Amino acid sequence: MGSLFGAVLRISVPYVLGALGGVWSERAGVIAIGLEGMLLTSAFTATLGAYFTHSALLGLLAGVAGGALLAALYALLVLRFRGDQIVCGVALNLFADGSTRFLLKSLFGSSSNSPVIGAWGQLAVPLVAATVLLVLGSQLLLGRTRFGLRVRAVGEHPEAAASLGVSVAGVRWPAVLLGGALAGLGGAWLAADQHQFVAGMSNGRGYIALAALIFGGWRPRAAALAGLLFGFAEAGQIALQAAGVGLPGWSIQMLPYVLTMVALASAMRRGSAPAALGKP
Repeated sequence: MGSLFGAVLRISVPYVLGALGGVWSERAGVIAIGLEGMLLTSAFTATLGAYFTHSALLGLLAGVAGGALLAALYALLVLRFRGDQIVCGVALNLFADGSTRFLLKSLFGSSSNSPVIGAWGQLAVPLVAATVLLVLGSQLLLGRTRFGLRVRAVGEHPEAAASLGVSVAGVRWPAVLLGGALAGLGGAWLAADQHQFVAGMSNGRGYIALAALIFGGWRPRAAALAGLLFGFAEAGQIALQAAGVGLPGWSIQMLPYVLTMVALASAMRRGSAPAALGKP
């Protein structure tokens, strides 16, 4: 049981941080479809930071910066140039996958993985504690502060917010960047957990984080709990495979994805998305 609990925490952290970042972006009205690319890019920049500085802390900061940088590019495309948010987000995911593979080959001479990086050390407990604090802080900041009120206002009624003198773009920019930074910490966790970068290591986690934030009703604490639920499903699937239960392997592997589809269907019926989500 203890090993299952540890596996759930280890698997859930990038889901929770990705979902938390997506909550900030989507509550401001900007679709967080680029979470997959942010997780992957930040895992790579975290690896570079830890590799070249021999510091786990600087590696984490590089991961956060990588996520925020890709979020800034996304914000530039959809807020400044008013690009379609779905198209731009998917394009950034493809860009992150291609660019990280290219740089991995260029810098480390491998198209599959970086060298193992000893600088990461043991970060599990501090990062899990930081994740809990970030969830609670986001819940408080979004629900009880002026900035949080403005984020919610531009996500629901941007025209009304603008009529009261609130700069819609001026609120959406920091919300998207904050979302990218939080997802970036999730990507840094992936790199630290495996002590290296592996091509495509986000492996759909950004999309599951997106499902978690929708299932959580765009609320930080509920989205975090949904991330834990998906982490439990994935850990349970791994445990069932290891136990050799009498079920086809493909049916066990489908468990997390079936849960994702059920969660999305349930959440979409509730119809609680921000009213201006995806609208320029």
